Amino acid sequence: MPVPGITVDTILRDHDDLQLILITGEAGLTNRINNAEINRPGLSLTGFFDFFANDRIQILGKGEWAYLNSLSEDKLHEITEKFFEFHLNCIIYTHGNEPQIPFVERAKSKGIPLFKTEIATHRFITLISQILDRALAPRTMRHGVLIEVFGIGTLLTGRSGVGKSETALELIERGHRLVADDMVEIRRLSESYLIGSCSDLLRHHMEIRGLGILNIKDLFGVGSVRDHKLIELIINLKEWEEQTSGEYERTGIEQSMEEILGVSVPYIEIPVKPGRNIPIIVETAAMNQRLRKMGKNSAKEFSNKLNTYIQQSAIETNPIKD
Repeated sequence: MPVPGITVDTILRDHDDLQLILITGEAGLTNRINNAEINRPGLSLTGFFDFFANDRIQILGKGEWAYLNSLSEDKLHEITEKFFEFHLNCIIYTHGNEPQIPFVERAKSKGIPLFKTEIATHRFITLISQILDRALAPRTMRHGVLIEVFGIGTLLTGRSGVGKSETALELIERGHRLVADDMVEIRRLSESYLIGSCSDLLRHHMEIRGLGILNIKDLFGVGSVRDHKLIELIINLKEWEEQTSGEYERTGIEQSMEEILGVSVPYIEIPVKPGRNIPIIVETAAMNQRLRKMGKNSAKEFSNKLNTYIQQSAIETNPIKD
C-alpha cells in the first residue's frame, strides 16, 4: 500500500520540540516528505552530486556550515546554484548557525523552506527521525477492538455482532485498558513491530449495542485507556459451529500466525457460545502469550512430559531381557 507523506508545515506546526525557526521559503511549506531518511549533503557541497539524496530532508551541521564559510564568494555561488538545481523538500541548519546569504536567496526564489534550530545535529537527527518514522510508517485499518490485557496488546477480531466490544468492556471493568474500538489503525514501525492506535475522532470511545456511544475515559478513568499499543496477539472470536467443533485447537502446541503489513502476529481463534466466559479466556490467552515470550510453552512442556511417561510405561510393561 502507498506510504503516506507528511508536509513540511505539519512538522513545523506540530513539533515545537524541534525548535525550528523559518528563515525563508514559506511558499514551500506544503512540500510533502515521503522519505523517512535524512541527508547530510557534505559530499554534495564539494561538487559531487552523483547519488545526491535530494528527496530527503537536508541537514547542514557544523561541518557543512564551516565548509561553506571557508569557500570563496565565487565558489560558494557556484555550489549554491548546483545545489538548488535539485528539487528539495526543505533545508535545516543546526547549532543555531545562520545560513549563508546565497542559500537564503536561492531558497526564497525557489520556494524551498529554510530553517535553523538551536539543537545540536546528532540530537536533532534523532528527534526528527522518530517523527518521520511514525508519520511515514506503512499502515492499514482493521475492523476490531484493540485492548491492553496484562501488558499484551490484544487485537479482538470477528464478524460484526459476535461480541468484541462487550468482551472488551468486561475486560476494561476488570482493569485492562482500551486502545481502539471498531476501527484500529495499524502502523509497521520496523520489520517486526506493529503499533495499533485509534483516530482522534473515535479515541477513548466505544459503541455498545443497546447503550450507544460510551466515553470509556470518562466512565472508568484515565487509567482505563491508552493512545497506542504494540500488537502482540490476535484473537478472532467466532460463533461456535457444532459441525466443525472438532477442528478447534485442543493442545496449543503449534502457534498459528496472521500476517499484517508483512509482520507475523500470534493468532488464536476462540469459539463463542452461551455459557463460555470469553473475557476470562482472553485474559488467560494474554498471560499465556507473556509466558511464550519468556520462552515457556505450557503445551509443549505437557507434551514432553506425556511422551516421557509413555516411554517409561512401555519400558516397565516390556522390560528388556538379558
